Amino acid sequence: MRVLVAGASGFLGRSAVRALVAGGHEAVGLARSPDKDAVIRAAGGTPVRGDILSIPALVEAAKGCEALVHAAAAATTASREIGQSVAAKVRVDGAYNLVAAARKAVRVPLTVKFRLGLDSARANYLELGRICQEEGADAVALHARTARQMFSGQPDRERIRLLKDALRIPVSGNGDIETPEDAVALWRDTGCDGVMIGRAAIKNPWIFRQIAQRRAGRPAHQPTLEERRDLIAWHFGLLRERETEEFALHKIRTFTGWYTHGLPNGRALRQKINSLPSTAHFMDALEQFFAEAIATPADTAGSPLVSGTGAPALALTAQTA
Repeated sequence: MRVLVAGASGFLGRSAVRALVAGGHEAVGLARSPDKDAVIRAAGGTPVRGDILSIPALVEAAKGCEALVHAAAAATTASREIGQSVAAKVRVDGAYNLVAAARKAVRVPLTVKFRLGLDSARANYLELGRICQEEGADAVALHARTARQMFSGQPDRERIRLLKDALRIPVSGNGDIETPEDAVALWRDTGCDGVMIGRAAIKNPWIFRQIAQRRAGRPAHQPTLEERRDLIAWHFGLLRERETEEFALHKIRTFTGWYTHGLPNGRALRQKINSLPSTAHFMDALEQFFAEAIATPADTAGSPLVSGTGAPALALTAQTA
């Protein structure tokens, strides 16, 4: 299978390229310069000259590909710029052309994500949704904020309901989905077909499992101490294999802060690893911290942070949509 990797020269992109090639697939990556070509080739991928911020280049690179792996902040920037231009009614015709070109270039399902508009006075998400539907998009996703808001303020989820009512194709909602309850509430309140999760998945990779549990009418379980420990060790192992020791330590400190958020004495661990000089010292500190935590688990009557198979973190009334 031929797969286009957006951001193939970055850390996440290179990881995706290696995994795809190891699985017997061809990984294609856009490269703006010869040095990026070399980085993509070193990972086993096939570089295609072009700028990820260029929509024509993205569409051209997607030809013949059967899937897309998104691993680039720049692609998100490009998408936001498209949404802004359409919201400002400067390039509405360009939106038609973009979706139509992408539809012709790829055989896989085509989805489009956009915001409400440039600002509240120029919100034309309904128009953009109809453009996507008419030009062959299989589904759309709406981040219920304007481009001006960025990530400030509250998403207007009523707009997701209005878009769902206006279109025949599936509509997913996005914006501040941080807990399983947020996802269930979005389905219930808007009737949307799906929920798109972004930043929350970085801090809590288990959120998808938790949402599935809630959708099935079961309590959402917090990850166990063993699961948290194993995830940090696995993530750090990837970094150590592919990056310098200094960079690996820098990155894993950030993620360890997220992965241990809420754990008893988690702050002490985060403070300790900030001064550790090597990856070996980090692994020793990690093992010691979790060994002590597992040996003396928190009171499960007052805390969901337990060892073993896990205890319900959330005592909730099951609601499915």
